[in-house]
Amino acid sequence: MKNIYYFLIPLIALIVILFNAFFGHLLFTSPYDQDISKYSIYIHLQPEWNSYPGNILFDVTNVWSNPKSNVTGFGYDSSDTTMFSDYNSNQLHYQKQKSFVELKHEFSNCESSWKPHLYRYAVDSIRSSSESLQGIKLNNDPYVSIYKNIPNEKYSLEKQKELVKSGYVQFIPICTLEYFTSYEFGISIDDKNTFFDAYFVPSEIELNHYLDNNSFIFYDQPKCFTINHNSFSGICNNVTKNSGLLVIIPDNLKLSLTKIKISLHEKLLN
Repeated sequence: MKNIYYFLIPLIALIVILFNAFFGHLLFTSPYDQDISKYSIYIHLQPEWNSYPGNILFDVTNVWSNPKSNVTGFGYDSSDTTMFSDYNSNQLHYQKQKSFVELKHEFSNCESSWKPHLYRYAVDSIRSSSESLQGIKLNNDPYVSIYKNIPNEKYSLEKQKELVKSGYVQFIPICTLEYFTSYEFGISIDDKNTFFDAYFVPSEIELNHYLDNNSFIFYDQPKCFTINHNSFSGICNNVTKNSGLLVIIPDNLKLSLTKIKISLHEKLLN
């Protein structure tokens, strides 16, 4: 038996060497045809909030079509922070006289993106398939998540309207080079005792309008917004390039860290 191992091990090593020599370059190409921008936003609520000392983490993945892309593989170097230095520092902000500290991690405002190498794509696809089998998501794309539409059952719509008036609001921008485009999106919150409202809006200006008087403009197509949900997926057509997702969370968080996953995916108009 040992003699067989002595034969097989060098043979396997030889096969690996030959495969790498002839096809190794394929491992460093990408089978994915869209750019990926992935970042997180960490919110530390201050004592003025009912949810203090709670924290909020937005985990954002934006997959978009970039005709000017020169990205061919996973070329992002995490040690190079120069591209993020203008965006990724602690910032003290206020919403309705309540303060919070915001930290963006690897946010580049669509100026930096990546594509997965073949081996990275294979590993991520296996993970995504596992999540689909567990019912976490409804699709198999490793970088685009479609979630079940699950309404929150703890609060009535009347109570929801009351709670969001004092809630936390976050704007998540899209990435596009088109003036008009279409975006599908998925959003999920890990605390099932609370909820989120989400609206596709024309620009970040609507965040200020909401904070000023709880009134703002949003795309009112049926799948462009949702209220009082734990998870939701939709698609919004003919949105302009400055558009984004406005997410509202009530100020009643009980977890030390509430995680919100957001998936944005550009689907170009034909």
